[in-house]
Formats: sequence, structure tokens, C-alpha cells
Amino acid sequence: MINTLLLIISLWVAPKPPQTIYDFSFKTLDGKTVKLSKFKGKKILIVNTASKCGYTPQYEDLEKLHKEYGKDVVLIGFPAGNFGGQELDNNVAIKEFCTGTYKTTFLLAEKSSVKGDDITPLFKYLTAQENPDFTGDIKWNFEKFLINEKGQLVHRYRSAVKPLDPVITKNL
Repeated sequence: MINTLLLIISLWVAPKPPQTIYDFSFKTLDGKTVKLSKFKGKKILIVNTASKCGYTPQYEDLEKLHKEYGKDVVLIGFPAGNFGGQELDNNVAIKEFCTGTYKTTFLLAEKSSVKGDDITPLFKYLTAQENPDFTGDIKWNFEKFLINEKGQLVHRYRSAVKPLDPVITKNL
């Protein structure tokens, strides 16, 4: 009886695992909290970024994509230092680099972890989601996750796929 009661209580108070992308939020480089549920009905392109990577020039195409598709697609960059420590040390430096060098205007999250023991819950969720491309750990900076208007991961793209590649833009 007591074991059954403890089980019922643990199920009742246990946090519910995330069901959709809309169950997550993130902090911007400026420390503001943004709920992904704010973007229901729009596509979302999530990219793990880095300021000192061979793929860093993709920021230029990400900004072009944002300007061209921004009314229908929310672009969010998540700076991360998981791969060779290729991200700057703090959010202020990241913001200065992105806005100064690449004139970025799309959303940028605070520095996050996208792989390993300290992976953020959002990326733990994204890397486990079934999609027609692949699942599992992020391999390097500038991998891309395309979320549809219903909050479902519909495509993943590796780092070498440029933001304006037709394989991406045909789905926007």
C-alpha cells in the first residue's frame, strides 16, 4: 500500500518530459528569456554557432536568410564552445563579434552547450528527435535544425550545408 502510494505521488509530482519544442525557452545574449511557444505557427531554424570556426563566415548567409525569410522563419543562433573551444568566452564578446563583424540582427541565445554532459535540455531534445535526415550528437559547429510550424523537427543539416543552399531554402 505504501509503495503504491509513493509511486502515485512520484508520478504526480515528477516533472513531465518535454513534448514539443514549444516546451522550451532560452536566454538571449542580453539575458532576456524567450519562450519558443512564442513562435507557434512559424518555422524555426536553430543553428549552433561559433565565432572562431572555419564555418563562421556562414553568419553572413544566416543574416541574408533572416532578411529574406524572416517574416515566415525565425532564425536562432546558439553560440557554443563545445568543438575546439571555438566560441568567445562571454556573451558580451559574442554579441560584439556577431553584430560588429557580421551585422547580425537575428536572435542569438546566450552561450550554450550543445553536446556532452552539460548539454542544454533543448539540444538534448533536438538531437534525439526522429527526422528524415539523422539523429544523434552534433558533430561540429553550424549544424542546423529546421522546425515546422507545428513545432516538429523536420530536417537536420550538417555544418557544410550553407544556410542559403537550396536543400534548406526549398523547405522554408
